[in-house]
Amino acid sequence: MAALRPYRAMACNNAWANHRLLTACARLPPEEFAAPRTGFFPSLRATLNHILVIDRFYIDALEGGRLGPAAWADPEPCADLPALRAAQAAMDRRLIALVGALTEADLARIVTVHRGARDQHDRMDRLLLHLFQHQIHHRGQAHAMLSGTAVAPPQLDEFFAAEEAPLRAADLAALGLTEAEVWPKEGPEEEEPPPRP
Repeated sequence: MAALRPYRAMACNNAWANHRLLTACARLPPEEFAAPRTGFFPSLRATLNHILVIDRFYIDALEGGRLGPAAWADPEPCADLPALRAAQAAMDRRLIALVGALTEADLARIVTVHRGARDQHDRMDRLLLHLFQHQIHHRGQAHAMLSGTAVAPPQLDEFFAAEEAPLRAADLAALGLTEAEVWPKEGPEEEEPPPRP
């Protein structure tokens, strides 16, 4: 189980970070959410839709599906933030369920990723790490875009330290998660430090 714990924690971190970022974006007027901005993608809406589209692509493949390039046939499937929040939350729950069902042996399983004219074959653990990196990379871009608005970007780095558990408790509760689900103890030898005063 120890080998699986970081993957499960990262899947939960993904849901938490998306929740925080999209909650902050919900304070923007719709025209600000879609407004042109400097970034790899031209707006917050485009950037956050890209995360969703690529999540669909990889999560489908990790589940054994053949969605492939059809995932990005529409690069912005969600025209507004409420639709995007709902779609991303559903995708985040799928990823948590997928990773939660894995065994240690599954991490070495070869996954087929349909890429249209060819199939890519890669290990489950490598594809999961790639997906987590992709999500973090583009959330960082959206975070920077948000800093150019009147809405302050949320902290996205208070997740793994045990002492910071109180800082994420409300968001985890909103997601239906608990600290014990995110980072389960492996045995009695594991002790958490006391919370910060």
